[in-house]
Amino acid sequence: MEEKNRCYLYLNGKAIGCIEDPEKFVEETKSARRRGVISGEINIAYISKLNEVRINTDRGRLRKPYIIVEGGKSKLTQEIRERLAKKEINFAYLLRNGIVEYLDGEEEENSFVAFNEKEIKDKTTHIDIDLSAIFGTTLNTSPFPEHNALARHAMSANFIKQAEGLYATNFNRRFDSRSYLLFYPQVPIVSTKAYDLAELKKHPSGQNFVVAISTYYGYNMADAIVINKAAVDRGLGRSIFYKSYTDEERRYPGGQRDRFKIPPPTAEGYMGEHAYSKLSDDGVIEPEMNVEEGEALIGKVAPPRFLEENIGASGLEEKMRDDSVLLKAGENGIVDSVVFTETTGATRIVKVRIRTLRIPEKGDKFASRHGQKGVIALIVNPEDMPFTQEGIVPDLLLNPHSIPTRLTFGHLLEMLAGKSGAVMGKHVDGTAFATSGKERLESYGKELEQNGFDKHGEEVLYDGMTGRPFKAKIFTGVVYYNRLYHMVSNKMQVRSRGKVQILTHQPTEGKARQGALRFGEMERDALIGHGASLLLKERMLDQSDKTAVLICKQCGGMGYYDYIKRVAICPLCGSSYIADVEISYAFKVLLDEIKSLHILPSVKINE
Repeated sequence: MEEKNRCYLYLNGKAIGCIEDPEKFVEETKSARRRGVISGEINIAYISKLNEVRINTDRGRLRKPYIIVEGGKSKLTQEIRERLAKKEINFAYLLRNGIVEYLDGEEEENSFVAFNEKEIKDKTTHIDIDLSAIFGTTLNTSPFPEHNALARHAMSANFIKQAEGLYATNFNRRFDSRSYLLFYPQVPIVSTKAYDLAELKKHPSGQNFVVAISTYYGYNMADAIVINKAAVDRGLGRSIFYKSYTDEERRYPGGQRDRFKIPPPTAEGYMGEHAYSKLSDDGVIEPEMNVEEGEALIGKVAPPRFLEENIGASGLEEKMRDDSVLLKAGENGIVDSVVFTETTGATRIVKVRIRTLRIPEKGDKFASRHGQKGVIALIVNPEDMPFTQEGIVPDLLLNPHSIPTRLTFGHLLEMLAGKSGAVMGKHVDGTAFATSGKERLESYGKELEQNGFDKHGEEVLYDGMTGRPFKAKIFTGVVYYNRLYHMVSNKMQVRSRGKVQILTHQPTEGKARQGALRFGEMERDALIGHGASLLLKERMLDQSDKTAVLICKQCGGMGYYDYIKRVAICPLCGSSYIADVEISYAFKVLLDEIKSLHILPSVKINE
């Protein structure tokens, strides 16, 4: 066979030989797989453009089941469907007998898949088991995903992962490093087959909100939302935040070890009596105590880091340092549970779990299952909220502009379906492609009309402030919303003066290190655009890393102050003609780094 006509065979990406008739080889391999002669895990594909046959058997491939079509007919016959319904056979039987097979990405490329039996053509090789199978498991738990734009699907899947709910039924026995628990999780009115099959009702992660699509005096601009205070007071979106702190009595070479106890005043790093006031005699805090930032949860003393320090002043007592576990800055709460246990090496461990009640406040994040996220901008008293003719006050107001630009029509459909389910007192199936959108709209509309509502879900709303009805009818319905764990109380940080980094003398970063807020390049550009030069200097220099250095006016080198002669001197040219200059300390570090590369920088000064 000529080199250019050779068809190489690749097994998991490695060339293992050549084939004369690739198409026949692929057909025979598929036939053997369907007969159960070789493993059903194997996938094979002939890539005609490259004249290559690729066999994949490695783990981690995404594979999807399809019904096999032979001779223009589905192999899943009516007889087999009936046997499946009677539970005489199962899915494994279909796989073993060549009725259903799993394809991976490469073999899918060579397949011609029809949506259903009506659409089978001459070239058709497979049928989709279910149309909704084109979405993944996560997305199939959201209702009506086929009515949303593609970008919203990725966001929706992310928000489902971030939702607070009942993550485990033994939450009170667990010491997870951080966990969130929703107080009153509800099962959604509109759910899907995938939601039911995965038994997610046992771990619900949201609540059914009454939502009106309306503005509210400009407070819910863009992605902001307005929430009813009465709903919050009744427990809407309320959750608990658990955080665990752990410490152990370590052993060191030389027989020394840590000890849990209240540190004595002689210990190095002793923080004063008030810091340890809530510890009991064994050095550990007790359950149900209120704690604030900086207070000790676990009292512990450790031996000095270096052996030379170990002998005390009199040469007799052992020196020790305070190594207590404190509540982190910006946090507070109640001690929920304390546990003593041991490691395999028989050293004692203490675990302390802190709980904090989290009531929705301005800045907390909510999202529907259609990627419609929003941050609370205002919590309004119920008497000031819009209300319907029946006196129903919406829990949440969503801005109308957030729908057409995002193309999340599934959200609107869920509002209608949820409203219909609420008035009929039943759960609604929102599985993708179950029926056409038009049929769904008509059935929900009919149910709403039977109960005296508008079939389009629109209602006359009255302004709570003025009591007048709004000129336009407002679309109102029920949507399942998730409370996400991005809460303002976890992220809020503020400081006046505080710690700085050793290298750059600039403020530290991050909430955990009591850091400052970053004034970045874009903020700087805004001040430059406004011409606010003094404010820019104050932010970037005075409030950051301003430092005074001595610079020689003759050679531009850095000088130093000679305390004996009481005069500033340049070490390079010996001149005492030196100026005191204010610069950013980061600039001084840069000059020092340039010097380390054997380049001598020179700073020129204008009078």
